[in-house]
Amino acid sequence: MRVPTRDCVQAAASRIAPYIHHTPVLQSQRLNEIVGTELLFKCENFQKTGAFKARGAVNVVMQLSSDIQSLVTHSSGNHGAALAWASGLRAIQCSVVVPEDASPFKRRSMDRYGATLIDCGQDLESRESVLEEFVKQHVATFIHPYDDARIIAGQGTATMELLECEQNLEQIWVPVGGGGLASGAVLAGNGTVEVVCAEPELAKDAYLSMQTGFRQPSLPPITIADGLRSSLGEINFRILKAAKTRVALATEDSIRRALNLVFETMKIVIEPSAAVAVAAMLDNPSLVAKRVGVILSGGNIPYPS
Repeated sequence: MRVPTRDCVQAAASRIAPYIHHTPVLQSQRLNEIVGTELLFKCENFQKTGAFKARGAVNVVMQLSSDIQSLVTHSSGNHGAALAWASGLRAIQCSVVVPEDASPFKRRSMDRYGATLIDCGQDLESRESVLEEFVKQHVATFIHPYDDARIIAGQGTATMELLECEQNLEQIWVPVGGGGLASGAVLAGNGTVEVVCAEPELAKDAYLSMQTGFRQPSLPPITIADGLRSSLGEINFRILKAAKTRVALATEDSIRRALNLVFETMKIVIEPSAAVAVAAMLDNPSLVAKRVGVILSGGNIPYPS
């Protein structure tokens, strides 16, 4: 299983540049005061398909051989939409195994980008068994949503962009689920900046993995941060473990508070998974440095009716 390097992230940045947005970095004086530090927000909620996942997806698709005509993946929403969008750039078919309890908004998004949706149960075991059966019956190439060197390299470009435009950052805070964004951040930082992962208390397999030194299974998928319910990937764990990456936990109440704070102070929409980094800082103020980059990972939530 190939482990990517920082050179892979740099190559990905050049490869995906024609297709993605160079997302803005925003600040909020009020949030700086609340958290007690200087925060610089990399707004991937403004990215293609509404999340950072577009980076890894297009990095994979642009490296596929011309004989590949169909892809399949599993996703609760953002990766599936991103892969469907990226596949469309090369007229490749895309199918997505989707949990039955996935956000209806994200289901519509995947469908809008051309994905064929295949229902599965709520846990990872169901996802994998339905996927395995699909691959047996169809000619399709599986693209893992996070445990793939090409995906990780693509996700790392978000942190690389942030570090190129903002100097002297002491930390980068990123949400962690499967770990593609987090491990990509570690590669992009290349030891020059600390990466701190933020995770819901109700989905703390990454936290337990770093504490025990062994990759732990995912917990029941009940956190509001639906994009972080995945189990930490093997390649991702290797990268995070080698860097001795810290994981800070956030309560569900703090995630909701962070969602509201970002909306009220910055006037931008983010999804619960993106709010976890801010929530974890609120819950762990002693871990926060003086000048901090934060990846707001996505903004795919419906407008309240």
